[in-house]
Amino acid sequence: MNNELRLILAIQKNGRLADDSRVLLERCGIDLLKSKDQLVCKAQNFPLDVYFVRVNDIPTFVAAKVCHIGILGQNVLLDKQINSSNSQLDSIEAIMKLGFGRCRLSIAVPNSHDYQGLSDLQGKRIASSYRGILSQYLGKRGVSAEIVSMQGAVEIAPRMGMAEAICDLVSTGSTLAVNGLKEVEIVLESQSILIRNDTLNSVQEELLDRLMLRLNGLQAAKTRKYIMLHCPINKLEAIKAILPGSESPTILALQGLENLVAVHAVCDEGVFWNTMEDLKANGASSITVLPIEKMLD
Repeated sequence: MNNELRLILAIQKNGRLADDSRVLLERCGIDLLKSKDQLVCKAQNFPLDVYFVRVNDIPTFVAAKVCHIGILGQNVLLDKQINSSNSQLDSIEAIMKLGFGRCRLSIAVPNSHDYQGLSDLQGKRIASSYRGILSQYLGKRGVSAEIVSMQGAVEIAPRMGMAEAICDLVSTGSTLAVNGLKEVEIVLESQSILIRNDTLNSVQEELLDRLMLRLNGLQAAKTRKYIMLHCPINKLEAIKAILPGSESPTILALQGLENLVAVHAVCDEGVFWNTMEDLKANGASSITVLPIEKMLD
């Protein structure tokens, strides 16, 4: 099939974001022929090809126009752009935050260190897999430190005498705790993002717009709930004022009940037990709250 009529996406083959990226595509209604050994597969019901590659190679694939778009962590893209002399990487645009793979790139020191601030790191050795981001962060704050480049097991560097501190990705902090380290500085808040290059033709731009529409629909549904209830007509305004983040609920007549109406609303904020209790206290009944899987505004 003509590649000019298809969109090409790069995602991580294995690792932290691989499964989440596949699930995201499935939730967008895109069916992939699943095979762990495949490097490339075609979607069955959307003009999309997916490349499964090492996460550090995703920016290179997108910059080199091998792929049009990619899913990766903000930390990976930023470090690649800082470290690389490839000017094509600067043309990559982050077009959407996807909300999964949240983590932070943080500096940690041994629990025994009485840390007082960044000045404590002056002249010290810091082990990290993110040399570019860390160097830029320290430089902007006037701290000169030796960065010890490591590609794994960064958290053992202080124990082995290789460094006095580390800079690594942190999600829960449990790995730091196990290794006797404490988080002292957040260098970067990161999450998964969708990136693109600037060479899409008109057909591919249209396909990307369709994909973005679906992604936005999923994002919108995350924070919204659908609520249905019965409401006395004379309490309608009070009930509408309680509904969280709902501007224009749908009001429906109930057959055979002159004093009651049905109220249906999409709420932009969480619907908690205290909200439901307030609704009931104001005369609402048959209150039902449902999750929203996807929606288009």
